[in-house]
Amino acid sequence: MKKLCTLAALSLAASSGFAQLPVEITGLLKKEKIAPVRLFKVSEGKVVEMASAMPSEKGNFGLLFYPEYEGLYVVGIGNATSPSDNYKFYFKGGEKLSLSILDSSYVLNGKLNSKENVILTQWHDLVNPLEQKSINFMKNNSTFVDFFPKLEEISVKTKTFLNGKVSGNPKFDKKMKEYMNWDMASFASNFLNTPRSAHPSIEEWSPFYSTLKPEDFAKNTAMVYTNPWGARTLNGLVSVAMRQRNVKYRKGVEGVNDLFVFLPNDTLKGDMVLDRAAGMSNYADYKELMDAHGKYVLTKSQKKRNMDILAPLALLKAGDVAFNFSYPDKTGKIVKMSDLKGKVVLVDVWATWCGPCKAEIPFLKKLEEEMKGTDVQVVSISVDEAPDKDKWLKMIKDENLGGLQLFASGWGDLAQYYKIKGIPRFMVFDKEGKIVTVDSPRPSSPALKALLEKTLAK
Repeated sequence: MKKLCTLAALSLAASSGFAQLPVEITGLLKKEKIAPVRLFKVSEGKVVEMASAMPSEKGNFGLLFYPEYEGLYVVGIGNATSPSDNYKFYFKGGEKLSLSILDSSYVLNGKLNSKENVILTQWHDLVNPLEQKSINFMKNNSTFVDFFPKLEEISVKTKTFLNGKVSGNPKFDKKMKEYMNWDMASFASNFLNTPRSAHPSIEEWSPFYSTLKPEDFAKNTAMVYTNPWGARTLNGLVSVAMRQRNVKYRKGVEGVNDLFVFLPNDTLKGDMVLDRAAGMSNYADYKELMDAHGKYVLTKSQKKRNMDILAPLALLKAGDVAFNFSYPDKTGKIVKMSDLKGKVVLVDVWATWCGPCKAEIPFLKKLEEEMKGTDVQVVSISVDEAPDKDKWLKMIKDENLGGLQLFASGWGDLAQYYKIKGIPRFMVFDKEGKIVTVDSPRPSSPALKALLEKTLAK
């Protein structure tokens, strides 16, 4: 409790211009396993943990804080990445919230809870069947066969839900309809974007999906930024709309251009650009994206995030010195990257269990043959785990694999250095041992041969 009190004091000092009265949260965790109860605020459509409390052996917990703004906060035992096991409440300062957290829901206790939170709880009770099927999908074996009818049923009930429900807080009463719309959009989109044992064709989708248009949710940043998981929901809506409109996923600048159709707001376009940039593994792709769309990185927060994305990429840009790996070949001889100076090096990071890796083998063999007599050295580095070394040796023999075959004994230093999270990964280095690209085209693409020839010519 001492830690929480310190937080409360800091919050008061930082936001004395807003809330002068603290919010007091007390409750009981009624779950078999005791877990921390967390308090989150909403920041730019994502939730950020503010504090946590470990319940007593009997499940009692308490939190005290000064809210930084009037609006939605989140309390639960989940994490910041998912709405699962997390619940929304409305605070402006001075409220007392008393609740019991159950296995898959919560209930309010006593009569001191605010009218805003009573209405939010009534809403939660109405839509919880959808939330369980959509958000908590790991606990519920739900398919479109049972989800779509429930979605239509509750969609009808939402039209009259607010009848007679007034909190007396004009700001909340005005926003409640928006909160409802975002929840329904979240449940509907998340359902289609998560693994299921059966998947419907677009023709089988519930009629409710025809009412969901990401453009309606992206008119301004306030709509996204003040809703917990607003950014996640908007991305989910875009994914659903792409399928509805038969827009195929594309990488790079072209893919971002496709997404902009769904986003009328420039700041939200900037968020989408940064989401794409965050998934890039080389500086050249990042630079191409920013040259085309960097103008949408507008806010102070976006610019900071952009720098955080750029910092590690800049260490892997063309011209930087390559990581000096050191791995045994099939005979046990240690081979280092520095041993290959004077050669244009094509590194292939792969594994014997990787289907897409094996699909590239015929193309890699053909490329090796075409590059025969040149200063191109192919180095295939297996990230199979140590117990699978015999499988690796057998595959080298059975498939008559050429080039230098090295064994990294798992996802170690090479994968960490080059931020390799998926294979196959092909990388090209020049004769001086410097990076050309750490995410090159695959051998199945003619672009790789052209890149090698261009590098040889320098």
